[in-house]
Amino acid sequence: NERRRSKKMSKLIRLADVVDDKIRKEKELEFYEKELQKLHHKMEVLRQEINVTNIIIDLVKHENVRDFKKELEDKN
Repeated sequence: NERRRSKKMSKLIRLADVVDDKIRKEKELEFYEKELQKLHHKMEVLRQEINVTNIIIDLVKHENVRDFKKELEDKN
């Protein structure tokens, strides 16, 4: 009888450990999901900055930007 009770307690302890482990993993997953959201936001900001930079490069390549310094020098 004592042996059976000990065995049941052992199972209960192991079950409690499994439940605790599950809760810990859920919290860890929640943390990483939040971090992933932050990374996605940073990636989007970087993509936008790259797009703006590409537009500037394209404008300069096609001389669609006035060079005011050069214009002033040419006038003088």
